[in-house]
Amino acid sequence: MPVYLVSYIISFILARQHFYMLSGLVLIIAALWLYYRDYADSGNIIHLRGLFCLFFVGGQGISCFKLSRLQGDWDNMTWLCLGLAVLAFWGVFEVLSRLFDGWSEDDMESVYRFYASAESPYQVRRILQAMAGLVAVSWLAFAFEAWKLGFIPLFSYGVPHAYSYFHVSGVHYFTVACVLVPSLSVVYSLMVMRRGRGVTRSGGFWLAMGFNVLALAIPVLCVSRFQLILAVGMAVFTYISMAGNIKPVYVGILFACMVPAYLLLTVMRSHSVEYLNGIFEMKNANMPIFITQPYMYIANNYDNFNCLVEQLPSHTLGLRMLFPLWAFTGLKFLVPSLVDFPLFVTKKELTTVTLFYDAYYDFGMIGMVLFGALLGAACYYLVRGRKKLTCPAGHVIYAQIAMYMMLSFFTTWFSNPATWFYLVVTGIIYIFVKS
Repeated sequence: MPVYLVSYIISFILARQHFYMLSGLVLIIAALWLYYRDYADSGNIIHLRGLFCLFFVGGQGISCFKLSRLQGDWDNMTWLCLGLAVLAFWGVFEVLSRLFDGWSEDDMESVYRFYASAESPYQVRRILQAMAGLVAVSWLAFAFEAWKLGFIPLFSYGVPHAYSYFHVSGVHYFTVACVLVPSLSVVYSLMVMRRGRGVTRSGGFWLAMGFNVLALAIPVLCVSRFQLILAVGMAVFTYISMAGNIKPVYVGILFACMVPAYLLLTVMRSHSVEYLNGIFEMKNANMPIFITQPYMYIANNYDNFNCLVEQLPSHTLGLRMLFPLWAFTGLKFLVPSLVDFPLFVTKKELTTVTLFYDAYYDFGMIGMVLFGALLGAACYYLVRGRKKLTCPAGHVIYAQIAMYMMLSFFTTWFSNPATWFYLVVTGIIYIFVKS
């Protein structure tokens, strides 16, 4: 942590002197160091604190490059709040680790063993049943939305925001529940392997692969790049959580398959290069779009947070972070004022924000610190509890939180009703499989 503190101060000074590239590089190096320390100490390549530091601090470093005309110098309060959020997360995790010993090499080895109860043929069968149920529910919900709204986003070419309109309130949660299926298929395959049977010779293997195809077809039909990335990313993290490692060649193959799919969905969303360049307003107009797009989806989120800091007239005292409650209870329709708050962003088309956006919206700097501390504590207990798992479906829960930590630069995950819907569904599957 001293390395981070010194780096953060240096980055702040360099940014104030308009040495933006150096400012960003210093923070990126600090992020890599923080991740390496957690990985070296635990042997866990998806250590939750390590992932958070790598992507949140690293994302801030990328944003410091200021490659877009939409980006400007941040307010001092922005720098202070972002730094305190990381300190609170890291510090609480560290204190709990020292109090309760955290991981040891023996603990890590136990993670990658299957317990006798995890080899039960009944659990294998129930994982397959859970996949079948999710696919059926998701496709029924998708069919209802398509019928109710009268269109399918994939076949609505020329409408850049077709997916944004493809939502029937309350139903869409069930449509996108399909993102859990690939992770469950990983659990199923590894369980079959651990029982000493060839995966492809297993009677349910091809059925599971069929469920995967059906599940991934929904993000494609919805032209949702995010849902596709979430589904595949959680499956990879589930594999790592259960198997303990993944060969680099597999990562390369997966990346090679994902890039064309991502580009195809971008085209199908009618997002041309000219359209995107017009929105992103890069200082270098000749910068390739495959660099510009990911850069802006990371960098501008911190500038949106800075807009919030500079423009917010008053705090909402918990109303923003309680949005899942207003959504699930229907109170957002009965009392619209509960959710009627402006979004402070650099440009109306760029609405992604950081993990801490709503925490500041509600309680300011105090909210940032408290939320960071709470997340740090929750992640510590997840990392510690993972070694005691006797039901393999629990790895899907860990994989979800790992994805949220990896994408901490992207949005307010824990103010999103879909996040809690996924966690509840996974919890139900966990209880079903374990019982």
